[in-house]
Amino acid sequence: QVQLVESGGGLVQAGGSLRLSCAASGRTFSNYDMGWFRQALGKEREFVGRINWSSGSTYYADSLKGRFTISIDNAKNTVYLQMNSLKPDDTAVYYCAAGVRVRDTQRRYDYWGQGTQVIVSS
Repeated sequence: QVQLVESGGGLVQAGGSLRLSCAASGRTFSNYDMGWFRQALGKEREFVGRINWSSGSTYYADSLKGRFTISIDNAKNTVYLQMNSLKPDDTAVYYCAAGVRVRDTQRRYDYWGQGTQVIVSS
């Protein structure tokens, strides 16, 4: 139904910036929230933030507020994750996902991309 493809990962120096893209296809996304997650080696998957496709409202993990920004380009059916002031601890595989609201602060993410690797060197 929905296909998601992440891109934009790579190697970046600490303090630098990187923008990840998530291209969506397959159906309308007006009723979806688009989430970003990451998983570092040896750690559990971590929520980064999300954006509502229709309203553009965003919600971020407290630890990442001020450094990461999520946005949408409707014409390209693409959601972005702008990452600034990167730290080595940001090294992880980053995933995008499409979800629907099940509770005020909960989403059911039914569709996932394959992930893109981000490596932040010190």
